[in-house]
Amino acid sequence: MKKLFSSLCIGALGGTFALIGNYYFNNSSYFSDASYNPYSVPAKFTSYNSQTGITNAPDFVVSAEKSLNAVVHIKTIVEQKNNLTYDPFQDWFFGGRQRQPNLMLGSGSGVIISQDGYIVTNNHVINDASKIEVILNDKRMYDAEVIGVDPNTDLALLQIKETKLPFINYGNSDDVRIGEWVLAVGNPFNLNSTVTAGIVSAKGRNINILEHTTQSGNLAPIESFIQTDAAVNPGNSGGALVNTNGDLVGINTAIASNNGSYQGYSFAIPVNIVKKVVADLVQFGNVQRAFIGLSIHDINAKFAEEKRIKQLKGVYINGLTEKGAGEEAGIKIGDIVTKIENVTVTSTSELLEQIGKYRPSDKIYVTIVRNEKEIVLPVILKNKENSLGIIKKPEVYHASINSLGAEFEELNSEDKIRYHINTGIKIRKLQPGKLSNAGIKEGFIITSIDKKKISTIKEIESMLETKTGGILIEGMYPNGIRAYYGFGL
Repeated sequence: MKKLFSSLCIGALGGTFALIGNYYFNNSSYFSDASYNPYSVPAKFTSYNSQTGITNAPDFVVSAEKSLNAVVHIKTIVEQKNNLTYDPFQDWFFGGRQRQPNLMLGSGSGVIISQDGYIVTNNHVINDASKIEVILNDKRMYDAEVIGVDPNTDLALLQIKETKLPFINYGNSDDVRIGEWVLAVGNPFNLNSTVTAGIVSAKGRNINILEHTTQSGNLAPIESFIQTDAAVNPGNSGGALVNTNGDLVGINTAIASNNGSYQGYSFAIPVNIVKKVVADLVQFGNVQRAFIGLSIHDINAKFAEEKRIKQLKGVYINGLTEKGAGEEAGIKIGDIVTKIENVTVTSTSELLEQIGKYRPSDKIYVTIVRNEKEIVLPVILKNKENSLGIIKKPEVYHASINSLGAEFEELNSEDKIRYHINTGIKIRKLQPGKLSNAGIKEGFIITSIDKKKISTIKEIESMLETKTGGILIEGMYPNGIRAYYGFGL
């Protein structure tokens, strides 16, 4: 009996302790909520709490507002003619009938860089255009004049007759960092004033898009693009790449794509190159390209092993131009260039980008590594003719010989190599006259008249000033299409 009573007391006491423990377990803040379910979705209300919000998120509003009104829509008209099968004497003998050209419409973007109407775009946007139309963000419309082009950087400078325009300030592309936020502003697919955001994913990118083109000629194109993942599509070419301050850091130019549309990567010309090209076109009418006179090679692990190089940084010198800037400065084959001024270079594209910021006769300091020792050498850059000084723009001859109605321009050595010809005179501008009536368009290069080669404007003058009857003009357009025109004087 006593044992039974003891067992009942012990059971009652244990139950009491269990109830007390359960009470404290469920109510104590020390323990987790008894309603916890390890399989539930970790959902939370999405009401904003300033203490838990993302305070470091980039704000693109100010940058977009600064950029939109300074980015323009560019529309072009290109007159395409197929003259390969054209009989020049058919029109001559059968009434001089006018052939209607095929019109090809183009679209792109541009960036206003000054209040007085200077606009930067890509050369490929306006190349061969007979008419260029600029539409501002406020829908005002203007005809644009081409101030100059530089196919080697794919840049062109236009101007419209207007003042007090909104414009974008230049930034510094050397300061752009990988991972930095940027905006691409332009007119993709004719969707005016479109802004997309992304980050800088690489710098100094060479995609070989300007190599071996008829526009590039013998000069090595400068390809050192800023690569971003901001969405860029057809129509964005020539538009602005800006940082979060709204400063221009590049001109959107190309995309990596298998189908012609954006697939993740876009490329922009660094603004420091843009500044140099624009300044040259305004001041001289053509780009003053500086050369260091070096044959260079990228360094990778395999190349370093072959050349027994202990470092992978910099650009290897494997050749020198005779009496070039580099040779005269004391640079030798086997040296490794690591810096141009104070900017580190790790690839050929980066070196060309830095040299592209200077003009002939500029003095720069080049850092090289020779026998594992760092040396700084002063280098005076030269022009494409391996001499000092500025290359003048070809003289333009205003001709009205026998009412031809044309302005002629003599080709320089660069033009002849670009177009793969030894002789020729370019028609810079046309007015009403014999040439325009025959169907010839601006930009046509006359290579021969009545089967005689033409090299100078004076030869045109001497051949045509006393000429009567029919005449046959042969030549080509800058896009490579050859053409023949016959008409009577």
